[in-house]
Amino acid sequence: MTTHKKVQTKPVAHPPVSAYERALDGWRPPTASAPTISGRWLLTAVGLTIVAAAVSAWGALCLLFWQGSWQLLYHPSAAVTRTPASVGLAFEAVGFATTDAGQPRLKGWWIAAGPEARFSRYTVLYLDGQNGNMGDSVEALAGLHAVGVNVLAFDYRGYGQSQFARPSEAHWREDSEWALQYLAGTRQIAVGTIVLEGSELGANLALEIAAKHPELAGVVLRQPLDAPLHAIFSDPRARLVPAHWLVRDRFDLDAPAAALHIPSLWFYSMAAPAQVGLPGRPDTFERVQAKKMRVWLAQSAPSEKEIENPLSRWLDDLPGRN
Repeated sequence: MTTHKKVQTKPVAHPPVSAYERALDGWRPPTASAPTISGRWLLTAVGLTIVAAAVSAWGALCLLFWQGSWQLLYHPSAAVTRTPASVGLAFEAVGFATTDAGQPRLKGWWIAAGPEARFSRYTVLYLDGQNGNMGDSVEALAGLHAVGVNVLAFDYRGYGQSQFARPSEAHWREDSEWALQYLAGTRQIAVGTIVLEGSELGANLALEIAAKHPELAGVVLRQPLDAPLHAIFSDPRARLVPAHWLVRDRFDLDAPAAALHIPSLWFYSMAAPAQVGLPGRPDTFERVQAKKMRVWLAQSAPSEKEIENPLSRWLDDLPGRN
């Protein structure tokens, strides 16, 4: 008979659990299962990301257009390669509209009429166009001197040697007002003997300034631009952004023409009828109620002789203002 001896096993002893470990077990978060992402939510997130990127890109395009669209209208040049001396005219280089530091913002030329000049009682403030700088207007200035008037020509900020600034309609208006103040204040010229003359976009500006200053003697407009902002709004990039909201310049002719109270002389080129008026709208010249005269030029780039004779007749008819 086999006898089985019962073997007793000792229980395995576990190390005691400290109070710290028991507290730590209480703070451990329960094990979470892997999250499940909805396909619809994922598609929505991707769509919103694409829309946000598109809006950001469009906003950047609007900002770039706002910052650079002026270059479609204004074409300034810094290098003044000609002066009145190149055509035999004596002139004085002037600076005015000084900053708080005493630096002139605007640079220009003063061309005095001769002592026996026919219209030496008048001073013409010449407002240049949108291209180049005043060095490109030497022939026009010589033509005015030949008529017998005093002339002040200057460069807007951003042009020639004047202070650097991005050209704009607001800057041009301010620059022109500074030039008038220089003539009346520094040169002591009677405002009633000052005539504004502008060429192309400068003619649009001259009309704006003249409408605000009925005390001036008159205004001469050389081929004003009927739709100057067409150069900006017709650009293909303008169709991608709200260009009419981003561009503040207008250079409108109709409103200042209707508000004009001083004599005006208008030069229009028959070779460029698009500058006179758009189809289906009244001619700006007809809006002027004050004394006016219009001259049609046979060429888009007429000689100064074609302008000198009508200008002399017009100056003859100006009422004496002192």
